Amino acid sequence: MSDFVVRAVAEGEERATRDVLGQALHKPPVDDETWRLTASAWPAAGKFAAFDGADPVGVTSSFSTEIVVPGGRRVPFAAIDGVAVRADSTRRGALTRLMAAQLPDLVERGHVLAGLHASEATIYGRYGYGVAGRMQILEIDRAKVRWRADAPQSGRVRLLDGADAAKLVPDIYRSIGLPRHGNIGRPDLWWLNNHDGPIRDGHRVAVHTGPDGDDGFATFVTHARRAPALADWRTELRVREMHAADPAALASLWRFLLGIDLVQTAYGQARPLDDPLPSMLEDPRACRTISIEDELWLRLLDVQAALNARTYGRAEPVVVEVADRRLPANSGAYRVTTDGTSRTDAAADVRLDVETLAMLYLGAWRPSLLADAGRIEVFDAGAPARLDALFKTVVEPWCGTHF
Repeated sequence: MSDFVVRAVAEGEERATRDVLGQALHKPPVDDETWRLTASAWPAAGKFAAFDGADPVGVTSSFSTEIVVPGGRRVPFAAIDGVAVRADSTRRGALTRLMAAQLPDLVERGHVLAGLHASEATIYGRYGYGVAGRMQILEIDRAKVRWRADAPQSGRVRLLDGADAAKLVPDIYRSIGLPRHGNIGRPDLWWLNNHDGPIRDGHRVAVHTGPDGDDGFATFVTHARRAPALADWRTELRVREMHAADPAALASLWRFLLGIDLVQTAYGQARPLDDPLPSMLEDPRACRTISIEDELWLRLLDVQAALNARTYGRAEPVVVEVADRRLPANSGAYRVTTDGTSRTDAAADVRLDVETLAMLYLGAWRPSLLADAGRIEVFDAGAPARLDALFKTVVEPWCGTHF
C-alpha cells in the first residue's frame, strides 16, 4: 500500500516539484539564477504532487490556454506540461493517483480538452489520452535543393538576436492567429519557459516580413562537425520550429534557411505531415521524411462539449457509444450528425473508449482504419464509412508547440 499523500502543490513548494520533473528527465537541479529568471513559469496553480513525508516524489502540472478544433473554434485547453515520478518511487501507484486528482480538477476548472507530449507512448492511453496529431522529421540535402519556378516567395527575411527575438516573436505568433486545428495559444509563462532558453542555448531566429508586416518566424541552430581535412567538415542546420501566416511566408523562410552557406544537411523537426516543402522543389527527393511520430496526445474532458465544439462533414448520423472509466460522466451514447451532437438513448452503431475518440477528434485517423484495427466495435457495417466522412478534415492536425 502506498505511504505517500497526493495533494495540490502549495506556494513555496514550486522549486522542489520542478526538481522532481528535472530528475525524471535526467536534468540537473535548477540553479539559483535560472530559478530566479523562470520561477514565474512554474507556479503552484494547476499542480498536484505525491509527497513522501515532506518531500515531493511525483508531480503533474498543467497550464490553461486554448486549442483550435476542426472548424476554427477555440475551446478551453489544459496543457499538461510536466508529469514525473522520482526513480525511487515508481511502481507504487503514484502516477495513477496523480491523474485521479488532476483529471476531475481540470473538468471543475472548465477545460474541455487536455493534451500532452508523451515521453513514453505506453503510459497515457490508460488515462484516456489518444494520439490526436502526428509530426514528421524532414531531412534536406542542401546540395540538391533547386526551387521550382512556381514556388511561392515574397518579402524578406532577417535575423534577430536574443533580446529582440524574445520581445518580437510572441507578437508574431499571436498575430498569425492559430490558423490550423491543433494549434494552441501560448501564454506568457510558456514563452518564459520555452523561448528564452533555446535562444540562450545558441538557437537563432529568422523573421519573415511580408506586405503587411512581420508574418512568420523560424527558430534554428547549427552544429559543425569537424574533420582532419577541411573538405570533410560538415555542418547541420536544425529547425526547431517554424510558423507562418501563409504559404508564401513559409516558403520564404525555407528558402532563407536552405540558402545559408556552409550547410550540408538541414532538418525540420516536428513538422506537420502536410508540410509543402517537398512539392516546392524540383527534386522532391532532396527532402525526405526520416521519421513520423506522435505529436499531440489529446484527452476529452467533457465529451459533449468537445463534440459540439467542432464541425463535421456531410453524412448520415452515427450513434457512438463512449466508455470513460476515469471520468464516468462522459460515458454514454452520442448521436453525431453534420449539424452537431447530442446525448441519446438510441442503440449504438459503434462503441469505443475515450482514448480512441481522442484519436478521431482532430481528424488524424480514419475511423474505418481504427475499426479494422479492432479499436472500434461495429454494430452497423455502414457506420465506419459515415464516421470517416463526418470526422474528415481538409488539412492535417498539428499542434506545433512543445510544452
